[in-house]
Amino acid sequence: MVVRTTEALSSLYEADETAWLDRMAELIRGGRFEDLDYPHLQEFLADMAKRDRREVESRLTVLLEHLLKWAHQPERRSRSWHKTIVVQRQELARDVAGGVLRNHALAVLPQAYAEAVERAIVATGLPAETFPPECPYSLDQVMTMTVTE
Repeated sequence: MVVRTTEALSSLYEADETAWLDRMAELIRGGRFEDLDYPHLQEFLADMAKRDRREVESRLTVLLEHLLKWAHQPERRSRSWHKTIVVQRQELARDVAGGVLRNHALAVLPQAYAEAVERAIVATGLPAETFPPECPYSLDQVMTMTVTE
């Protein structure tokens, strides 16, 4: 019975991940832990964690890029840049509200800043020396510094 259930769940995972998740939740609610598809559950949870970390890093990089452009090209400031800063902050604030992803944001801040500088150089045409070599902002400053047109 367990082998057949495991095979069916494995097939369901491959065919319809959302239906598989619903089935996993149903089994957990019912206390049927022996029937869970543990190999795929482990894979799914690991992928979710990676996806969440990638999203935090991506949003942080985009936010830093726009803050750099805002700081170093005041004559080119636009509502679009301002909107991007606001949106990325809002989304990032939701992501880093918990401890684990906040810790991740703190850990990747230097790398995100380096990538943001590369992007800002391309976007602005300014020389690399224009931008500080190390991130001049703390995570809290990135999340709260005032930007006005």
